[in-house]
Amino acid sequence: MIEKTEALERLLQVGIALSSMENLDSLLDLILMEAQGIMSCDGASIFLVENNKLIFKAMRSGTYFKMWGEEKTRAIFKTFEMPLTKNSIAGYVALTATALNISDVSRIPAGEQYRYDHTLDERYGYKTVSLLVMPIKNKQNEVVGVLEMINAVENGKVTQFSSVDTEIAESFSSQAGVAIQNTSLTEQLREANYDTIFRLSVAAEYKDKETSNHIKRVSFYARLIADRLRYCSEDCKLIFWAAPMHDIGKLGIPDAILQKPGPLSPEERKKIEKHCVIGAKVLKDSKVPVILKSKVVALTHHEKYDGTGYPLKLKGNEIPVEGRLVAIADVFDALTSKRVYKAQLPEDQALKIMKEGRGTHFDPEMLDCFFDSIDDVSEIRSRYEDKAEDIDRLKEVENEDLKELLK
Repeated sequence: MIEKTEALERLLQVGIALSSMENLDSLLDLILMEAQGIMSCDGASIFLVENNKLIFKAMRSGTYFKMWGEEKTRAIFKTFEMPLTKNSIAGYVALTATALNISDVSRIPAGEQYRYDHTLDERYGYKTVSLLVMPIKNKQNEVVGVLEMINAVENGKVTQFSSVDTEIAESFSSQAGVAIQNTSLTEQLREANYDTIFRLSVAAEYKDKETSNHIKRVSFYARLIADRLRYCSEDCKLIFWAAPMHDIGKLGIPDAILQKPGPLSPEERKKIEKHCVIGAKVLKDSKVPVILKSKVVALTHHEKYDGTGYPLKLKGNEIPVEGRLVAIADVFDALTSKRVYKAQLPEDQALKIMKEGRGTHFDPEMLDCFFDSIDDVSEIRSRYEDKAEDIDRLKEVENEDLKELLK
């Protein structure tokens, strides 16, 4: 077992690492990895308490990782919910806010309220012996989760957790609780900002008789291409949230032009093309990364690879990456979507048109990535398909039950 003084020194270093995490999933994985190292145990898992339920979020296991590898292990042990009761060990710890140090789960006294469920052990050939289960509390001393450490290991053999281990685990779980709370608040703020972006984007699409599903599909298509190009996860995320703002400038275009069922006159075409510049002006001067990227998307998503697009007539790699990505996503969705003023094209016909634009309208490498991901594209189309009621809702709002908006 790790010495107490050594463990406390490590806890100080771990606290700094935990406090710097901004993504909850990454934070939980780091908590589990450090729990394994500090407590010298084979495995660790974490539950979060949400709405009177226990949500299994993540696990790490030396045994399973050696047996299957991390990716397969995570695929097997996916997140799930369970009732928050004292019948389970995790539930008991969450409800009583007390730690449990169990030397042998097969010898829990009959009088205890909690029992150990051997189902997963029997299914996957594992034998859980010792458990150290800690409540995870936030700054308000409320239990927000449960940390389970599984099978203490010493000299290669499973043993029990000591009383010193319990003290160390208590300090570690306190650090984890504060970090989880801080990260959750950061994510909530980020989600609130993204929700605002999405709703503003819907406002622009509403003027153009588009549906909210349109901007969802465009966002997913753009991220799909970025991921296929192996952009880092942060860039993929920014592109996903910047894409909805591509047509925000349409808020400044007259409805008579946006909703005209027939061909536009040259003068009307000039006016509608101004939506790119209007959008960029609306979004300029922000220091927020996602808004900065949204400005680039708004300004450049109608540029063409051969330099014949608008408003700047940029060519090739002069067009920012974001603009080239969203151009592909937006055009494909426009071709394959029904609107109040046009029918949708079959996917094969739309793809033929897209292919004809390779190297002229679209970046060749990005378009190839799009075609390579066509199965995922089809899945996204199906998941966020426009329903008849979505189209009908755009036709008129005069008969809408306004009281529903109060709910």
